[in-house]
Amino acid sequence: METSLQSAAASGTPACAAACCYHCGLPLGKTSYPVAVEGVEQPTCCRGCQAVALTIVSHGLAAYYRHRTAPAPSQQAPDALLHELGVYDLPDVQRTFVRAAGGGEEREASLLLDGVTCAACVWLIERRVMQVAGVSEVRVNYGTRRARVRWNEGAARLSDVLAAIADIGYSAQPYDAAHSDALLARERRGLLWRLFVAGFGMMQVMMYAYPAYIDDGVMSGDIAQLMRLASLVLTAPVALWSAIPFYVGAWRELKSRRLGMDVPVALGIIGAFAASVYATWLGTGDVYFDSVAMFVFLLLGARYLELGARAKAAQAQERLVRQAPAVAERYEAYPASTRTAQVAAAALVPGDHVLVRPGSAYPADGHVVDGSGAADESLITGEARPVAKQPGDRVAGGAINLHAPLTVRVDRVGEESVLASIVRLMDRAQTEKPPLARAADRVAQYFVAALLVVTVCATGVWLALDPVRAPWIAIAILVATCPCALSLATPAALTAATGTLYESGVLVTRGHALETLAQATDFVFDKTGTLTTGTMGVTSTMPLGGRTEDECLALAAALEARSEHPIARAFAAAQPVAASGVTGYSHDPGRGIEAIVAGRRTRIGTPAYVAALHRCAVPAVLEDITADETVVALGDTNGWIALFMLDEAVRADAQDVVDALQAAGRRVHLLSGDRTSRVLRLAGDLGIAYALGDARPEDKLNYVRALQQSGKVVAMIGDGVNDAPVLAQAQVSAALGGGTQLAQLSSDIVLMSERLEPLLIGVDTARRLSRIVRQNLAWAIAYNAIALPLAVTGQVTPLLAAAGMSLSSLTVVLNALRLVSRPRPRAAQEERAAPSAALAASPQPGH
Repeated sequence: METSLQSAAASGTPACAAACCYHCGLPLGKTSYPVAVEGVEQPTCCRGCQAVALTIVSHGLAAYYRHRTAPAPSQQAPDALLHELGVYDLPDVQRTFVRAAGGGEEREASLLLDGVTCAACVWLIERRVMQVAGVSEVRVNYGTRRARVRWNEGAARLSDVLAAIADIGYSAQPYDAAHSDALLARERRGLLWRLFVAGFGMMQVMMYAYPAYIDDGVMSGDIAQLMRLASLVLTAPVALWSAIPFYVGAWRELKSRRLGMDVPVALGIIGAFAASVYATWLGTGDVYFDSVAMFVFLLLGARYLELGARAKAAQAQERLVRQAPAVAERYEAYPASTRTAQVAAAALVPGDHVLVRPGSAYPADGHVVDGSGAADESLITGEARPVAKQPGDRVAGGAINLHAPLTVRVDRVGEESVLASIVRLMDRAQTEKPPLARAADRVAQYFVAALLVVTVCATGVWLALDPVRAPWIAIAILVATCPCALSLATPAALTAATGTLYESGVLVTRGHALETLAQATDFVFDKTGTLTTGTMGVTSTMPLGGRTEDECLALAAALEARSEHPIARAFAAAQPVAASGVTGYSHDPGRGIEAIVAGRRTRIGTPAYVAALHRCAVPAVLEDITADETVVALGDTNGWIALFMLDEAVRADAQDVVDALQAAGRRVHLLSGDRTSRVLRLAGDLGIAYALGDARPEDKLNYVRALQQSGKVVAMIGDGVNDAPVLAQAQVSAALGGGTQLAQLSSDIVLMSERLEPLLIGVDTARRLSRIVRQNLAWAIAYNAIALPLAVTGQVTPLLAAAGMSLSSLTVVLNALRLVSRPRPRAAQEERAAPSAALAASPQPGH
């Protein structure tokens, strides 16, 4: 394996000449990005490589390209390797993919890995990097091949981390979507070529093996030997080239003193091929060249299909990463000049002003300073409706500007952006293995060790009983019982589930979240900002003067049109189109507003303020209204026109969510620091049986602890702002949070939009994920339990063993992909009913 900085020859020219990136050596796409190095224009494959190359040249290090070499890391002296990787220690280079983490000198980098082929690779990389002094955390996302590494800059350098990865035969470079695509295409192309050679060899060698199978003693010794030699020639490319990925994987595992999936596979291929070569050399005995070729072909075929399935499962996260544009239109001197220049989005810094044209994506997080329009934030928040944008409104990098050109001031870039925060949280969810997955990994490792012991013992027994069959039985044992399916059971399903949930507006940020959510028996909701919007809304209208409700609301909205008070915004939301012909505004702070409407003085405000205008008797209905309700009166010189009841607006889907959870057998609770009477009234309106008001933070904690002590599994849903203690106490927590709050949220699950309904999708998907993982594990265990005794007793040939193992691995991946094609709840109202029905039909947890 070569690192990204080791793909050029000593002359500084990439090994594939003009067809490859001058910096990293990957193939060029349809578009290349030129950079001048020592007066010669060289092509790069993406903006990321262009930015790094420009930084190297601008720091006077262009000679680096002249003197770099191309040997593989394992053959390169450590000092030379560190020298080549040292360019990534430059602050300007790190700006696009490294961020400050925690405090002090803590840094976190997003890296793209090359050479990761299975779950064992993830384990090896994480273990090796953690041995570097100063590294505090490393997580590798198997689905996307992205690694998150955190280290102390005072104790280690990034080049030390990259060198450690190269030391075990992998390569790493700054993460870039274009690089990710290129690596995936290269891996797929390479695997396809190996698969082609294996398939061609398998078909040809079967023609030479078939006569031997049907021979009744007619075939002479010379002809039989000729058949063996021909089979050897055809199988050699398969065993010596197509099977290299398995040898490399096994060597890495043994080098790291770990028994992984590739060890028994490599031993089986080498053993079968070596024994067949030996029989050919002697000119007597059975050969299994056809089994070797077919074994390698089936394994490569399963790995190729797994590669495609893994890419499909991770496609939501990859689409999110690619959403950020590579180019931005930056103002040269805003506001003095409106001239713009195209620059790499990675070159933007906070304080820059950019022009975002209709149909373009915002290149960074910022806020609008000029222009009005709307943004499509569906890929970020899960909300399909356009979001209006006015001067002062925040925008998230990657969202699409829909209507008019906007001028945006950049606030956050690179790893500090909302997009980067979402990707980090998704990475964390997919790399933090739930307890079931960790147990499966431990079982797989011990299983391989036990498998090798069983193989040795069985081979010894068969050598005594039938020495001719002993080698093939040993090979069948190694191949048939390889625990690939056991190790793939959880990662494949977890990647598929988190990607699907994100498309539905649910961001899973912790690995254990879905497993725990599926087991939750009690759902505890905060009130303000969760079941309610946290803003005032008109809950009811009582006309008193002969006008309709709409007419009353229109008149009230007209009177409140010039006010910024929360009550005024409530009327604007209830009746966007206000009445016309309103003049002579006057405002009495704390009491209300007066104006002239159709030549008549009209007031809106407190009942006493309105009554003072017309001096009519107070409506009797006011005597039945409690002090917890906000009443706004409307009247003119002729008398009362209407009374409006205002309260916190309940989220439109709150009732549906509560009903669906209770229909599924989950208990729903309401906790709030608001007045008990208001909390109980909301609980009654929504049909919630368990409610607690006037609750201080410690009261909420004690309430949740009491539920947990009684054996309940508690899911807490809050707004993520002032519910941190109780969110942390619950076994699983969910928070509502917009993109601007995302970096501060610490919940296990984030509902990206301002709707509660995606929570139902989360519960349903968590239940389905739990079922699929258990199905995968049960299948893997059952398969090995059946295959092992059959292989030991000689009932399974190496060919059947290869087919069975490949089919087993492919089965768990395809089963996991059932989580990908779930309908998104926001698409249409009829689709939104589906999660509730599915949830209601799910098994009810015990109380």
